[in-house]
Amino acid sequence: MKAMLLSLLFLGAAPSGPAPSSLPPEALGAPPLVDASPTAWSCTIDTLRAGKECVFEAEVPPAKGTNADVESANIKLLKDASRALCSEAVSNARDGTPDPKLVAVCERKYADVVGRCGIEGNTPVVDSKGRFAPAARACYRALSSVLQDVQLMASVASTCCECAARSQCPGNGESCYAAVSRQQAGPTTLACMDERCRDACSMMLPPSASIPRQTPSHGSQQHTDSAAL
Repeated sequence: MKAMLLSLLFLGAAPSGPAPSSLPPEALGAPPLVDASPTAWSCTIDTLRAGKECVFEAEVPPAKGTNADVESANIKLLKDASRALCSEAVSNARDGTPDPKLVAVCERKYADVVGRCGIEGNTPVVDSKGRFAPAARACYRALSSVLQDVQLMASVASTCCECAARSQCPGNGESCYAAVSRQQAGPTTLACMDERCRDACSMMLPPSASIPRQTPSHGSQQHTDSAAL
C-alpha cells in the first residue's frame, strides 16, 4: 500500500526542468496577456459625447513640462474638441437639423468650463490612450453637464426659439433657449409665442387661457373708442 502511494506521488509530480516557453497565447498554461487599451468603462471623449457613465482609470505619468505648459496643453486639447461636441449635441437632439445659434451658446458655455479645466498644470488631463485622468473628474462632470443642458435646449426649445426670433417676439436670441427649456419665459414673451409660434412652442407653452395678456392702457382704449365713433 505504501509503495502504491509513493508511485502515485511520483506520477503526479511536476516535470523537472524549465517550463516550456513556446506555449501559444490561448493555452491554459500560457502567461496572462495584458491589454492596456481603454476599457469600455474608461472616461474618454467618446463617453463625454454619448453622456455615458464611466470610470476614471487613466494612468498619467508625472508632467514633463512646466505647469504653465501643461495647463495650456490641457485647455487647448479640450477647446479643440468643443466645436465637434457642441455640433453633435445639437444635431443629434434635432434629428440632424443644425442650429448655429445654439451651437454658439454651447461653445461659449463649454469654453467657460474649459478655462477652469487646466488642473493647474499638475498633470495632463488625458493620458496617451485618451482616457481622462482621475484629477480631471470635476472638469469632466462640468463639461458633461454643459452638453446635457444643450441637448435639452435643442430638444425642447430650439424650434420654438427659432420661430420667436423670426416673429420678433421679446426675449428671443440666446437667452430664449434657457428661458424656454426651464419654463422661465416672461408673460410678454409667452403671449407672443402663443399668438405667433403656437405650433413650434406647443411643447413648452402653458394653456393659452393661463398666459397673462397685456391689457390696453386707458388712453389707447379711449382713442380706439373715439375712432369708432
